[in-house]
Amino acid sequence: MAYHYKDSSSNYVHRSHSHAGSYNSYTGSHDHHNSNSHPRSYPYQPGPPVGADPQLWQWFAAVDTDGSGALSVTELQQALVNGNWSHFDLDTVKMLVNIFDANHSGTIGFADFARLWKYIAEWQGVFKHFDKDHSGSIEGRELAEAMRSFGYNLSPALLTILQYKYAPGATSAYGPPPGITFDRFVRACVTVKTLTEAFQKVDTDHDGWAQLNYEEFMKITLTAP
Repeated sequence: MAYHYKDSSSNYVHRSHSHAGSYNSYTGSHDHHNSNSHPRSYPYQPGPPVGADPQLWQWFAAVDTDGSGALSVTELQQALVNGNWSHFDLDTVKMLVNIFDANHSGTIGFADFARLWKYIAEWQGVFKHFDKDHSGSIEGRELAEAMRSFGYNLSPALLTILQYKYAPGATSAYGPPPGITFDRFVRACVTVKTLTEAFQKVDTDHDGWAQLNYEEFMKITLTAP
C-alpha cells in the first residue's frame, strides 16, 4: 500500500509498505511468525542524527530503500512530488543532486537532504507567489513576472521557448504553451540564472554583446542544468 505525507511547505513525500511480514522500524528487521523459516538479512538503518528533525528523518529513511544512508537519484525522485501528485521530473532531480551532493558521490546523505528540503520549501514559496490563479502551474504572464523579479528581462520569444522547453508532457504547436509545473519551474529558473551568469563572464564590457568561439559556446550550453 502506498501513501503520502505532506508537510507545511506543501512538499510531498511518498512512502510504501510491504505486507510480507511486520516491519520493525527501529531494528530494520522483519518479524516472521514461522520459526522454521530461514532468517533473511535486511539493511540496517540507524536512528536519526543528533538534532535532526524526526519527521524529516522518517521521510528520508522511507525512501532510502537499500538502507545505504544516502539517496540515489531514483530514490530521491520517489521522495519529491508536485502538488498534482506527479513525481519530480528526473532531470530536475539530477540537477538537485548536483547542487547538494557535497562529497560528489552522486548521492544525497541526510545532511544534504535537509539542506535540499529547505531549498525546495523556499522555492515553493516563490512558486505560490507567482501562481496568481492557483492553477498549480506557471503560465505566460506569470512566468514573465517571475523572470523580471529575478532581474531577467526576457523577450516574449524567449519566454515562449522557455515555456515549451519546460512544459510537462507533449506540447502542441497550436494554442498557448502549457503551464510549467513546480519542479520544472525550479529547473527553468536555475537554467536561466546559470546561462546568464556564464554569458556575463564573457561579456566583459557589460554591453549585452559577447564574441564566442564554438568551443566556448558549447561549454556554456552543455554545462547548463
